[in-house]
Amino acid sequence: MTETVWAPDGGNLVVHADNAEFLPTLPDGAFTLIYVDPPFNTGRVQRRQETRMVRNADGDGDRVGFKGRSYDTIKGALHSYDDAFSDYWSFLEPKLVEAWRLLADNGTLYLHLDYREVHYAKVMLDAIFGRECFLNEIIWAYDYGARAKNRWPTKHDNILVYVKNPTKYHFDNAEVDREPYMAPGLVTPAKRELGKLPTDVWWHTIVSPTGREKTGYPTQKPEGLVRRIVSASSREGDWCLDFFAGSGTLGAVAAKLGRNFVCVDQNEQAIEVMRKRLGAKASFHPN
Repeated sequence: MTETVWAPDGGNLVVHADNAEFLPTLPDGAFTLIYVDPPFNTGRVQRRQETRMVRNADGDGDRVGFKGRSYDTIKGALHSYDDAFSDYWSFLEPKLVEAWRLLADNGTLYLHLDYREVHYAKVMLDAIFGRECFLNEIIWAYDYGARAKNRWPTKHDNILVYVKNPTKYHFDNAEVDREPYMAPGLVTPAKRELGKLPTDVWWHTIVSPTGREKTGYPTQKPEGLVRRIVSASSREGDWCLDFFAGSGTLGAVAAKLGRNFVCVDQNEQAIEVMRKRLGAKASFHPN
């Protein structure tokens, strides 16, 4: 094995590298949780531009806000990546094989895709992990964006959950945030106050285009979504890995919850976003 920059007793790490080259440098069974949010193979370039609003005291800004106040829109960096692959599965399969190798015996993989590829991924992961290691398909449902008029609008992502060992994996639903009951009048006040445990359908908004969490990176996932994953399938001090790290949401959540993390991405723009977002919470390699 090629020498690695990671150590089990070391600090959090953000690596600017091709994951196909970096993952083989990591030792077997090093991670309790692997979250993978690869490009979805939409066939187009994904772009998102940072914007911020600045108060215009003269009242001639291009936007009007609360109580009629005037604001100027300041455009920042344009982040993008190519999301089209001639052979998507020859691109992704070797990384999923590496994910299986890198998971600890009590570890869990979360693979985040959409309707275009998830069915093929299920068959592939059954072959890599074994069908007995399939734990869940989580549906992340949201209600934002354009709506198709010639078919049912697609407003969900799919997250496939596989475990390394079906008798030893870690899962703690007591650590997961609870949800309000949809019919609170049908449960006791005590249950209503406590809330209910989530099912495999998660209703959660996308990252707000104007919220503080927004980094400007395309397809950024909300921290609330990833927090639920990290809370349930890892413990404080465990190692978590994301080798399509993008905006670094896994790293941001892991740091807040006391987990260790490695984030890998080959996109220079992703690394710059993570430098701003994670700062001193991680070492960056190369510097």
